[in-house]
Amino acid sequence: MGLPRLVCAFLLAACCCCPRVAGVPGEAEQPAPELVEVEVGSTALLKCGLSQSQGNLSHVDWFSVHKEKRTLIFRVRQGQGQSEPGEYEQRLSLQDRGATLALTQVTPQDERIFLCQGKRPRSQEYRIQLRVYTPEEPNIQVNPLGIPVNSKEPEEVATCVGRNGYPIPQVIWYKNGRPLKEEKNQKVWLEVEPVGMLKEGDRVEIRCLADGNPPPHFSISKQNPSTREAEEETTNDNGVLVLEPARKEHSGRYECQGLDLDTMISLLSEPQELLVNYVSDVRVSPAAPERQEGSSLTLTCEAESSQDLEFQWLREETGQVLERGPVLQLHDLKREAGGGYRCVASVPSIPGLNRTQLVNVAIFGPPWMAFKERKVWVKENMVLNLSCEASGHPRPTISWNVNGTASEQDQDPQRVLSTLNVLVTPELLETGVECTASNDLGKNTSILFLELVNLTTLTPDSNTTTGLSTSTASPHTRANSTSTERKLPEPESRGVVIVAVIVCILVLAVLGAVLYFLYKKGKLPCRRSGKQEITLPPSRKSELVVEVKSDKLPEEMGLLQGSSGDKRAPGDQGEKYIDLRH
Repeated sequence: MGLPRLVCAFLLAACCCCPRVAGVPGEAEQPAPELVEVEVGSTALLKCGLSQSQGNLSHVDWFSVHKEKRTLIFRVRQGQGQSEPGEYEQRLSLQDRGATLALTQVTPQDERIFLCQGKRPRSQEYRIQLRVYTPEEPNIQVNPLGIPVNSKEPEEVATCVGRNGYPIPQVIWYKNGRPLKEEKNQKVWLEVEPVGMLKEGDRVEIRCLADGNPPPHFSISKQNPSTREAEEETTNDNGVLVLEPARKEHSGRYECQGLDLDTMISLLSEPQELLVNYVSDVRVSPAAPERQEGSSLTLTCEAESSQDLEFQWLREETGQVLERGPVLQLHDLKREAGGGYRCVASVPSIPGLNRTQLVNVAIFGPPWMAFKERKVWVKENMVLNLSCEASGHPRPTISWNVNGTASEQDQDPQRVLSTLNVLVTPELLETGVECTASNDLGKNTSILFLELVNLTTLTPDSNTTTGLSTSTASPHTRANSTSTERKLPEPESRGVVIVAVIVCILVLAVLGAVLYFLYKKGKLPCRRSGKQEITLPPSRKSELVVEVKSDKLPEEMGLLQGSSGDKRAPGDQGEKYIDLRH
């Protein structure tokens, strides 16, 4: 059987001080300096031991003494400190209302005497011997003889040795990464995972551990808060008490109980308090607020918790934070202020621990329609699915002007969505469809125009829908009986123009292909004069004549005549021929 891995560590206690040695009466013997020992790299606190009578520490000079030579390193005047230039300039500061000088980042070279000298009401000195040490790494020496399995007495596993440590270090042994508690009469303890602050909803595991092999059988008990009696909890096959999800009722005092089968001695762990942090249900008042337009409303949020709480108010539709605190005040309410508001109570010190509560604010008024008018593209004899949405308080009801299968669904306490399935007929195309929302305060209507889909109809824009996929407009885009709508565009005229453009492009493409084919076959004339190409017999193919035709008018050509003043014939159009045969 292998031994568990053991590790020892040192914890250094605070440094101690040696008292001054009193001098012999009648002799001018200098008292021994106070001894202060610190580790390399730490901060040394040099406390001036002068009498703290009124004004005695308001005028103090600090010196470092090296090889009997004093060097001024710090001055204190009226409680304010000032470093002197030199090796200590950046490492000295004043603490404890001027009575203590702090030296940071101590090095082995700082091991010397420091002296504070006060001059009021009379000159006094106090000496401090600073000693700097560098502790060595601890050395573990394992017992070479091993550990007998059948031993009745505790056996030595290993020895931990450390040198050059001051003050005397505290040794802590670790077994498999866990610290071992040095308690003579307790080889048994209770462990809770995860470590740290627990909250409702966490998975918590409680188990009993002991320094025994084989480990004894344990039971886990929880103290009943009413009777103060320990009641055994149900554990899994591994003896672990699992709390999932943890609730605030699981908070309390737990302990382990076991029996050593070798000695038949009852084993009992120290009780351990378990705290499951919680936030209670959030309460909002008033719970169902109703207000008239132009009035004000105050919402208050309350909750309890095992820790300090923070509150904030959010707008449910947008998630916008409206207020930080338990109270939300709304003034000069408009219809748009109706809807959901959510209060969030959270514990900032424990991430993820929060509770929320939603409250719906109702503003009295006639129905609002999600849209005023809409064009819907349909096909004749198809089954059309239409929808109409309205909101208001009291909650409106929706009716249709045509026969069909209608159903309503609540979106929230003040908003309702109605859907209608209807067959598209010529009469329906002629009359269109209307949905009317009404409550005790009034009514409002939305109109749906039906248009047949044809070949020149392209995809409708955002202001039109198809009967195959009908959806309502955003609830924030409201329309009422006084609203105006921009005229819907006519997609037919745009479709004709686009189709004409496409046809022209196709015709040009075909014409270009034909011309290219003729050009490749040599059937196209190449001269601008419009004259036909003359095919020369093989014997005269070497004779090539190029015609150059001027674009000048006859009247203009006269200006270009030579100095000889030669006249051209009336029928001469300014053509010239260049013989390229030579």
